[in-house]
Amino acid sequence: MNCDHDHDLPAPRRRDALKLLSCGFGFLALRSLLAQSAMAQQPLASPLDPKAPHFPARAKRVIFLSMAGAPSHVDTFDYKPELTAHDGQTVSGKYRAGAVLMASPWKFAQHGKGGLWISELFPELAKRADRLCLLRGMATDVPAHPQATLMQHTGSFQFVRPSLGAWTLYGLGTMNQNLPGFVTINPAQQGGAQNYGSGFLPATYQGLRIGSGRGQARGKRGAQEEAVADIKNDRLSTEAQRKQLDLLQTLNREHMHAKHESDEVEGVIESFELAFRMQAELPALLDLSKEKPATLEAYGIGADETDGFGRQCLMARHLAESGVRFIEISHGGWDQHRNLRTDLPRQCKEVDRPIAALLDDLEQRGLLKDTLVIWGGEFGRTPYAQNGDGRDHNHKGFTTWMAGGGVKGGFSYGATDENGIEAVEGKMTIQDWHATILHLLGLDHERLTFNYAGRDFRLTNVSGEVAKDILA
Repeated sequence: MNCDHDHDLPAPRRRDALKLLSCGFGFLALRSLLAQSAMAQQPLASPLDPKAPHFPARAKRVIFLSMAGAPSHVDTFDYKPELTAHDGQTVSGKYRAGAVLMASPWKFAQHGKGGLWISELFPELAKRADRLCLLRGMATDVPAHPQATLMQHTGSFQFVRPSLGAWTLYGLGTMNQNLPGFVTINPAQQGGAQNYGSGFLPATYQGLRIGSGRGQARGKRGAQEEAVADIKNDRLSTEAQRKQLDLLQTLNREHMHAKHESDEVEGVIESFELAFRMQAELPALLDLSKEKPATLEAYGIGADETDGFGRQCLMARHLAESGVRFIEISHGGWDQHRNLRTDLPRQCKEVDRPIAALLDDLEQRGLLKDTLVIWGGEFGRTPYAQNGDGRDHNHKGFTTWMAGGGVKGGFSYGATDENGIEAVEGKMTIQDWHATILHLLGLDHERLTFNYAGRDFRLTNVSGEVAKDILA
């Protein structure tokens, strides 16, 4: 049976055919317009969204306690009984001719189950010795403050490079979209904004500076509280700001899709949105007025010597607890070329109690196990005297320490020679130090790269080895 009856249908008229075709074109145009509208209204994936690490991480966040000016390792965490025996002797060959060795004026004792040797200048930290992992074989490239500070923060003193905090944020994103993922409080003056900059990484990964840094030394009060006044809007309500921002973001997205320029415009969109969200959450985190008196006392807030740095430490705990990925706080004034016997005890007293309280607070809240706390300066000091009662710069050997975040507690790694002049065992360069920090965060320093100027760059450049012996 032949069921094909198409020959019985009348041929369509020319007018009807054109009408059908025009409707089709209209629907195609409408579909395109609806798609563009949907794309304009659809929120973009934020570059700060949480990202999976390369492998299971031991730490989720970092608190970096930066001691600007270079603390003397041989007077704090690097016990040298031989230096005491050699007190007054001249140094042969390794440093300037005629340099006279000077024993530490302070006593050392063993503390904790690990028996760590710690100076009497840190009585409170000594009680927390079993949380500390001392890195006594540190070394860096140059003995000048600006260059060594840049080296410590960016891995290079010769070129503008992204900071450690920026690389961390690039690799992992943030855990709270209402807050910046990287915050620096009272940043060090040496090295400037590069210490918390994003370099060639997108600008959204740079750190938010809180405070000017002028109040680093001697715990000056209030320096960090000048901080975020500029995120407030005295002329517009929150609702009006939101409407204004929505209009601006619609225009930004239309421009982005029309011009196919995503990186720069997306960075602008993200910065505006983050600033708006920060208004509601960040000021409250920096407000310490609602803390219990016992907490304020524990951090030394209210006491002349410890108030400034104690506030920074408590703010750091607030930020860490709220999901900020990388927090740096600074304390300056450690450059003791003279007056060592009077200035170093004061500096240590200003930070000892606040840091001990921070470690206690993090542990009590269950945060220390996945928070990597780092302490250290840009280099160390010479074991020989300068100006009779001071020590010169020493980049060949010094001490930093870590706590929490997957490192062994009550543990000492590396060593300097008998007088503390240079690292001779377990030597850790800044590239090794950076590689180890990234490893604890679940990031492979060789795989965390960014293509710039035709090549893949990384924080550790072309070197760096993880100090696996310190991993818990």
